[in-house]
Amino acid sequence: MRWVDLKDSLSNFWFEFRRQKTGILGIVLLIFWIIIALGAPYITQPDIPDKWKTVWIDYPKTVPPTWTGVFSGVKEAPHLIIPPDELQKYVTQSENKIIIDIPYNMEYDVPPQDIVLMNISGKSKGRLRPVLSLKIKRPDGEEITLLQGFKIKGSTNIQIARDSNVRRRVLNWVKMKTGIQIDPNKEFEYMTTMDTLRVIFAKVTPDMLDKPQPLKGEYHIIYEIKLFKDTSVDISHAELVLTGRTYGYLGTDDKGRDLFAGIIWGSRVSLAVGITTAVLSVLIGIFYGVTAAYFGGWTDELMMRFQEFMASIPTLPILILLGTYFGGHIQLWQIVLLLAVFGWVGIARVARSMAYQIKEQTYVEAAIALGAGTGRIIFKHMVPQLLPYAFAQMALNVPGAVLAEASLSFLGLGDPTQVTWGQILHDAQVAGAAVNGYWWWVIPPGLAIALVALTFVLIGTALDRVLNPRLRRL
Repeated sequence: MRWVDLKDSLSNFWFEFRRQKTGILGIVLLIFWIIIALGAPYITQPDIPDKWKTVWIDYPKTVPPTWTGVFSGVKEAPHLIIPPDELQKYVTQSENKIIIDIPYNMEYDVPPQDIVLMNISGKSKGRLRPVLSLKIKRPDGEEITLLQGFKIKGSTNIQIARDSNVRRRVLNWVKMKTGIQIDPNKEFEYMTTMDTLRVIFAKVTPDMLDKPQPLKGEYHIIYEIKLFKDTSVDISHAELVLTGRTYGYLGTDDKGRDLFAGIIWGSRVSLAVGITTAVLSVLIGIFYGVTAAYFGGWTDELMMRFQEFMASIPTLPILILLGTYFGGHIQLWQIVLLLAVFGWVGIARVARSMAYQIKEQTYVEAAIALGAGTGRIIFKHMVPQLLPYAFAQMALNVPGAVLAEASLSFLGLGDPTQVTWGQILHDAQVAGAAVNGYWWWVIPPGLAIALVALTFVLIGTALDRVLNPRLRRL
């Protein structure tokens, strides 16, 4: 085909395609997904796939997105990390004492979940060790001592929300300030279930243990470290984490992983698996059907019986069995290969029917009469006539491949080394996200799968209407 003819064909195709509004919408969505997939390392972090296999200890667990407060009317504290470089600004150091005085503007209806000082390291050559105390200075002038005499041994993290000693100190402070008497059984309940930070950041009222009202203003979180002879403390790598009640655009899961990062990186796997599987399935089906039609006779009969045998195999149960055979998890390339092996059968049947019509055309008979070889007739004269059908089928087969990969991952048979939407849904199912109301863990990956499927359905339907003019009358 000459370049001028190819250019005219493409121009005519684009003229017809752009009249299909749904196809244009599909192209826009496809460009969106390609940008998301290629830009994943820049939109989030480049090490997310490796980081996804671990527990994100610096992050809050199963908290909703930050924007939920717009609808609930309750302003909850977001996650805040003060890195080592910034933390050094609040350090005052003398010969035998280190003071870290961090201001915190509490402007929320619900305060942070916890205050964690991470990566602080103490050394000692004798029996004495560095001692740390922690107190909170409130906007109303009150001070609460939460820790006292805490010995720093090696590298450690200091977390206060669930510390029983901290809870007891907070309870004693509340009793002293309000004068209330607490029943021993009730006090035991507070010791096990009290939201410590809510009480620390609450107004002093008699019912502040049960119905804490936020006291907004500037707080000071003050760590005081006493050093003795032959002791030292390294705070050069220390960071302060105020564990939020909300996080990011899509919240976190039970391992503290950022679900927004998971959705962004999951788009890569879905597009790669969907497009690769669709291309392989269609190519196999086209060549299989054309070959059967060209040879005809017993070759056609034998190939069609094998096609019917493959079509009778239930794909998903077989994939589940193969997943068990592969050790409970199927790698991505194995998923692509298996989906391609079982995905070509329907296409082969249609391609064979179309190839029988093409085989009867005069130019094919002329090529046979002139002694053209089998390969030349199939690849030069017959297969090109099926390319419009092939392109439409490639687009329409992508949703099935994406759903199949997501189904395997949801069942726990997917590739655990990759971040996939099905894997996120599997983790949500295991953690009982739907039962516990963690909607932000379930809905976004489900919507992402549906949106990718819709993208290729829109494109495939538009291609079918353009390349198969008979559909325009439907």
